[in-house]
Amino acid sequence: MSTLTISLEKVDFLPPTRVTDDTSVLTLKNLVFEPLLKWENGFVKPALFERWTHSPDGRQWRFFIREGATFHDGKSCTADDITGFIEGILDAVDTFGMKWSYARYLKNARVIAEAAGTVRVENPQPIADILDIFSEFYICRLDAFDRPILGTGRYRVAEFEPQKRAVLERVAAISGPERIVALAEKQADARYMQLKAGEVDAALNLERVESRLSFDETFDWGRAVNTLSVMYYLNCSAGIFRSADARLAVNHAVDTAAIAQDIFHGLAVPSSTIVSPFHLGAAKAGLEPIAYDQDRAKRLLDTVDTRNTIKLRTPTFMPERAPEVSRFVAASLEAVGLKVEVETELDRPEYARQIGRKDMGDMAIFDSSPHSTYRILNDKISSETKAVWWQGYDDAETEALIRAANQAVDDASRETAYARCLTRLHRNPPWLYLVHPVDVFAAAKGTVGLSIDHKGTLNIF
Repeated sequence: MSTLTISLEKVDFLPPTRVTDDTSVLTLKNLVFEPLLKWENGFVKPALFERWTHSPDGRQWRFFIREGATFHDGKSCTADDITGFIEGILDAVDTFGMKWSYARYLKNARVIAEAAGTVRVENPQPIADILDIFSEFYICRLDAFDRPILGTGRYRVAEFEPQKRAVLERVAAISGPERIVALAEKQADARYMQLKAGEVDAALNLERVESRLSFDETFDWGRAVNTLSVMYYLNCSAGIFRSADARLAVNHAVDTAAIAQDIFHGLAVPSSTIVSPFHLGAAKAGLEPIAYDQDRAKRLLDTVDTRNTIKLRTPTFMPERAPEVSRFVAASLEAVGLKVEVETELDRPEYARQIGRKDMGDMAIFDSSPHSTYRILNDKISSETKAVWWQGYDDAETEALIRAANQAVDDASRETAYARCLTRLHRNPPWLYLVHPVDVFAAAKGTVGLSIDHKGTLNIF
């Protein structure tokens, strides 16, 4: 195929200092830019860094740039480009005006351009989780018009109208279409209609259509469980959820399989712990979702003071279908004897800022998106770091397991250490675990070279 036309929810290339988990943006980034390392089911593989070494104690790492890596304007990619890129991210804030967590992860690290093709990272403590961090950094530069579109990837940006369209051209004699046209269409149903009308060859994020998908055999379909977790933060600092019994009780009280089937139209799978089945440590832990058992929930609540009304907070979107999920969860908790008041926040960015300030009521629906087990433990669980998304969970056994994981260096040791963390968090949950959504794309019959990964990225080969 010489030209492939795809419909995405967004068409955008974000500033170099912006990290995102938006599947549309990641689809374009993976074509135009290269991540320093490629994440795949918890582990990393070579990407812009073709290889790396580390000291036996994990305190010093060297990363070697892929030979011949060149930006689309002809400039060679050097270690200075990479260290400058990283410095920019460490000094930046996210879409909600909050400081990126990366600055905290690397606050004691030295990231040095040791040679033109070598980046060295030194840290006082073992820092094997630098691999996870680097898998989220896609190296890009601004062009002459200050557009963040210069990468070292397989495709260069030939045309770009933000939130309208982008035209990508293949830069080498490699697999894949010679030209990719990406069109922006915010509404999932409209993207599906574009495909049905023959206006595009493929459409992404069709799991977001209003009605249940029939998976019409007229098209080729692809789907993958996303690493994102739809969950409720539980206020572990004040109120009923200071009690481990209460936290476990609400996990037994909610039929997450029904949420997946009825609210997400079958396009979700129940969660079992703080991460997806594809995060590092999850496969080794081999956990099943906490069983739906209202009687067990009631018995656990017998040990807890349930006289106060629970304030359940929800936005109108992000996660998808948040109001419907919150109504279902409220009814489920009331069915086991709890009193629940639902409070809806219409301003989604403000909602995130409120959660960051710990203004969350007793429980608040959210989505946990990092594909790094390290990041979720560090940002959201650890009572030692007490980071922005931590909601007061304080468990000595969990903290000891996190410290052990932070000291692990090789892949096997890290996987085992994280499995122990995830198992403990299954038994003593800090959140109400719900589901992992399933991402879906459809393509015209016979369209080859398309697949979707667990980050929701449409891969084109």
